[in-house]
Amino acid sequence: MLLGGPCHEVDAAMLFEPDQWRAAIILHKKEPPATPLGLNEVIRLVATLGGFLALKGDGEHGVKTIRPGLQRVMDFAAGIRYVREIAHE
Repeated sequence: MLLGGPCHEVDAAMLFEPDQWRAAIILHKKEPPATPLGLNEVIRLVATLGGFLALKGDGEHGVKTIRPGLQRVMDFAAGIRYVREIAHE
């Protein structure tokens, strides 16, 4: 899955819900910005959550690192939604 070419300036909101791309950032212990990051930035964050080391000679991330990272992001985003629902009750 290589999205570096024509998709390098596409917003992450195109494929990720706001809670999902924010979860990827929060899991990296960073403050989420008000506007979505680029799609490639979020996918790289997801891949590193799945074990991609992002070292200089590693090449591009693949499905084997994106899938577990995406599962972590989805679980965290579900937690964000649950906390929001509890707060509104």
